[in-house]
Amino acid sequence: MARKQDNRAANWHNRTLWTGDNLDILRGMNAEAVDLIYLDPPFNSNQTYAAPIGSEAAGAAFKDTWTLDDVDVAWHGEIAEQEPALYAIIDAAGLSHSPGMKSYLIMMAVRLLEMRRVLKPTGSIYLHCDPTASHYLKQLLDAVFGRAHFRNEIVWKRTSSHNRAKRWGPIHDVLLFYTRSANFTWNRAVQPLDPTYVEKFYRHEDEKGRYRTGDLTGPGPRDGDTGQEWKGIDPTAKGRHWELPPDRALPDWFVFPPGYADLSARKRLDVLNAQGLISWPKKPGGVPSFKRYLTEHSGSPVQDMVLDIAPLAAAQLENVAYPTQKPLALLERIITASSNPGDIILDPFCGCATALVTAEHLNRQWVGIDLSPVAARLVKSRLEKEMGLFYDVHHRQDIPRRTDLGELPHYKTHKHSLF
Repeated sequence: MARKQDNRAANWHNRTLWTGDNLDILRGMNAEAVDLIYLDPPFNSNQTYAAPIGSEAAGAAFKDTWTLDDVDVAWHGEIAEQEPALYAIIDAAGLSHSPGMKSYLIMMAVRLLEMRRVLKPTGSIYLHCDPTASHYLKQLLDAVFGRAHFRNEIVWKRTSSHNRAKRWGPIHDVLLFYTRSANFTWNRAVQPLDPTYVEKFYRHEDEKGRYRTGDLTGPGPRDGDTGQEWKGIDPTAKGRHWELPPDRALPDWFVFPPGYADLSARKRLDVLNAQGLISWPKKPGGVPSFKRYLTEHSGSPVQDMVLDIAPLAAAQLENVAYPTQKPLALLERIITASSNPGDIILDPFCGCATALVTAEHLNRQWVGIDLSPVAARLVKSRLEKEMGLFYDVHHRQDIPRRTDLGELPHYKTHKHSLF
């Protein structure tokens, strides 16, 4: 049956929040319309969560215990027919763990299939969970997104020490990072430098700020331009060659002259020197060094163990006492690394809207879904409090209609194909 295809633009407005079952809403979303998905779903923790009476999140509660009565039997049949690898994983979990784990994975699987469909080819997904089911969820993600598109298992230290009888204290959550394809958005992200490290290594200071010095030469001589003398200094005589810093090491105030990338090494050294980025030794004959200034971008590349973002404290302004609330700093790191300004962020279990508030902070578009009507109230109040302005949130309780399928054929003339 031929269909006239429409474009894959989002069929919703920016700052849209749905109250309802995310499966129904995801199925109504246009395909390949979202750049980044972050989800913090139930963990199958066998607990009941509720916000304290009198808190901003009062009324928010959910039961994180699953049985086969909680899932639609049609979901299981749909997976068995269309996704045999996925079905095998779920069935094995039911045998090795419990029927409760099986029902939980069925619930997650049908939603992950829809998330794959709405994600752009360049998009990424982060699934936040804990060790209760992380190993089963990783298998689901392998089957849905392909094991070749697994990028990281990220560990976040979510709490301080716990005492548990006869086992190691459980203090971490897991984030499973996958992409839709091999061509995905990635921005170099850094962790802030420890103050002790700054004091120890950024020991120099001038009118432009604190800096540390780094080599302008690399080991071994060269025959080309990088091995030639510059301002009376011959690197070859010292068994080295000129090695310039990468562009990302240059401060924000650096002015790139036209054709900078095509200049010779010695011409680029002239530019660095003219802009005050070279430190000269006091003794004659010494080798100059590069001034690496401390900026807001200074830091070490992000690692797969997040130890520098603390869990929320009760007194923190951003804490609304929502069960399972995550810190804004954690979402900021994820959204910064895996999206660009203007991109669309989806949180299908948005809860107290931490991902949505962070997306707004970072100039991204966003869409959220949550079963609880409390989420709609929290989104509006948090945006007003966090951003200092009133935002027009589009609150919807309907199921969207896809606009990317074109005109469907008339059922009478294509009855045989439809059957």
